[in-house]
Amino acid sequence: MEIRGSCECGEVTFSINGPLSATFACHCSQCRKTSGHYWAATEVPSTHLRLIKDSGLKWYRSSDQARRGFCVGCGSSLFWEADGEGTTAIGTGTLDDLPNGATTVVKHIFMANKGTYYDVADGLPQSESW
Repeated sequence: MEIRGSCECGEVTFSINGPLSATFACHCSQCRKTSGHYWAATEVPSTHLRLIKDSGLKWYRSSDQARRGFCVGCGSSLFWEADGEGTTAIGTGTLDDLPNGATTVVKHIFMANKGTYYDVADGLPQSESW
Protein backbone atom coordinates (compact mmCIF):
# COMPACT_ATOMS: atom_id res chain seq x y z
CA MET A 1 0.00 0.00 0.00
CA GLU A 2 1.44 3.38 -1.00
CA ILE A 3 0.39 6.42 1.01
CA ARG A 4 1.34 9.94 -0.02
CA GLY A 5 1.84 13.01 2.11
CA SER A 6 3.09 16.56 1.96
CA CYS A 7 3.59 19.83 3.74
CA GLU A 8 0.95 22.53 3.32
CA CYS A 9 2.67 24.40 0.46
CA GLY A 10 3.81 21.30 -1.48
CA GLU A 11 7.55 21.98 -1.32
CA VAL A 12 7.94 18.65 0.49
CA THR A 13 6.09 15.62 -0.85
CA PHE A 14 6.69 12.01 0.05
CA SER A 15 5.30 8.50 -0.15
CA ILE A 16 5.28 5.60 2.27
CA ASN A 17 5.31 1.99 1.16
CA GLY A 18 4.07 -0.49 3.72
CA PRO A 19 1.85 -0.41 6.76
CA LEU A 20 1.79 2.43 9.27
CA SER A 21 2.26 1.94 12.98
CA ALA A 22 -0.42 3.01 15.41
CA THR A 23 -0.52 6.77 15.92
CA PHE A 24 0.66 8.23 19.22
CA ALA A 25 -0.08 11.72 20.52
CA CYS A 26 3.06 13.33 21.95
CA HIS A 27 2.62 16.09 24.52
CA CYS A 28 6.33 16.84 25.13
CA SER A 29 7.34 20.49 25.13
CA GLN A 30 9.37 20.10 21.90
CA CYS A 31 6.40 18.69 19.96
CA ARG A 32 4.12 21.39 21.37
CA LYS A 33 6.60 24.12 20.41
CA THR A 34 7.22 22.86 16.87
CA SER A 35 3.58 22.10 16.04
CA GLY A 36 1.66 24.61 18.14
CA HIS A 37 -0.14 21.86 20.08
CA TYR A 38 0.54 18.20 20.79
CA TRP A 39 1.77 16.20 17.80
CA ALA A 40 0.13 13.03 16.47
CA ALA A 41 2.49 10.77 14.54
CA THR A 42 2.76 7.34 13.03
CA GLU A 43 6.08 5.59 12.48
CA VAL A 44 7.61 3.61 9.62
CA PRO A 45 11.01 2.09 8.88
CA SER A 46 13.02 4.93 7.34
CA THR A 47 13.61 2.79 4.25
CA HIS A 48 9.82 2.84 3.60
CA LEU A 49 9.79 6.65 3.35
CA ARG A 50 10.55 8.06 -0.11
CA LEU A 51 11.00 11.78 -0.61
CA ILE A 52 9.44 12.84 -3.91
CA LYS A 53 10.13 16.56 -3.59
CA ASP A 54 12.38 17.86 -0.84
CA SER A 55 13.29 21.40 -1.95
CA GLY A 56 11.67 22.81 1.19
CA LEU A 57 12.87 20.16 3.64
CA LYS A 58 15.10 21.33 6.46
CA TRP A 59 16.34 19.13 9.28
CA TYR A 60 16.66 20.66 12.72
CA ARG A 61 18.67 18.96 15.49
CA SER A 62 16.14 19.27 18.31
CA SER A 63 18.20 17.36 20.90
CA ASP A 64 21.41 15.41 21.19
CA GLN A 65 19.39 12.27 20.32
CA ALA A 66 17.01 13.31 17.53
CA ARG A 67 16.25 15.59 14.65
CA ARG A 68 13.03 17.03 13.19
CA GLY A 69 12.17 17.65 9.56
CA PHE A 70 10.03 20.62 8.57
CA CYS A 71 9.24 22.72 5.51
CA VAL A 72 11.07 26.05 5.29
CA GLY A 73 8.34 27.44 3.03
CA CYS A 74 5.22 26.89 5.12
CA GLY A 75 6.64 25.69 8.45
CA SER A 76 4.84 22.33 8.46
CA SER A 77 6.20 19.91 11.04
CA LEU A 78 6.69 16.66 9.10
CA PHE A 79 9.19 14.19 10.54
CA TRP A 80 10.98 13.14 13.71
CA GLU A 81 13.95 10.75 13.76
CA ALA A 82 15.83 9.37 16.74
CA ASP A 83 19.50 8.73 16.04
CA GLY A 84 20.29 5.12 15.18
CA GLU A 85 16.70 3.84 15.37
CA GLY A 86 16.13 3.33 11.63
CA THR A 87 12.58 4.64 11.87
CA THR A 88 10.90 7.93 11.02
CA ALA A 89 7.88 9.34 12.81
CA ILE A 90 5.59 11.14 10.36
CA GLY A 91 2.94 13.64 11.34
CA THR A 92 -0.28 11.74 10.72
CA GLY A 93 -2.05 14.93 9.66
CA THR A 94 0.39 15.35 6.75
CA LEU A 95 -0.84 12.16 5.05
CA ASP A 96 -3.18 12.51 2.05
CA ASP A 97 -6.32 10.42 1.59
CA LEU A 98 -5.38 8.06 4.41
CA PRO A 99 -7.38 4.83 4.03
CA ASN A 100 -9.87 4.31 6.83
CA GLY A 101 -8.28 2.16 9.52
CA ALA A 102 -4.69 2.60 8.24
CA THR A 103 -3.74 4.02 11.66
CA THR A 104 -5.48 5.41 14.70
CA VAL A 105 -4.41 7.18 17.89
CA VAL A 106 -3.81 4.57 20.57
CA LYS A 107 -1.84 6.38 23.30
CA HIS A 108 -0.84 9.77 24.69
CA ILE A 109 2.84 10.06 25.63
CA PHE A 110 4.89 12.56 27.65
CA MET A 111 1.83 13.63 29.62
CA ALA A 112 4.16 14.98 32.32
CA ASN A 113 4.90 17.84 29.89
CA LYS A 114 1.30 18.39 28.74
CA GLY A 115 0.21 21.99 28.34
CA THR A 116 -1.92 23.38 31.16
CA TYR A 117 -4.41 24.89 28.71
CA TYR A 118 -6.09 21.60 27.71
CA ASP A 119 -7.30 18.28 29.10
CA VAL A 120 -7.17 14.84 27.53
CA ALA A 121 -10.33 12.90 28.24
CA ASP A 122 -10.64 10.48 25.30
CA GLY A 123 -10.11 7.40 27.48
CA LEU A 124 -6.94 6.29 25.68
CA PRO A 125 -3.91 5.12 27.69
CA GLN A 126 -1.61 7.87 28.95
CA SER A 127 2.07 7.70 29.86
CA GLU A 128 4.22 10.22 31.75
CA SER A 129 7.13 9.55 29.39
CA TRP A 130 7.51 7.28 26.36
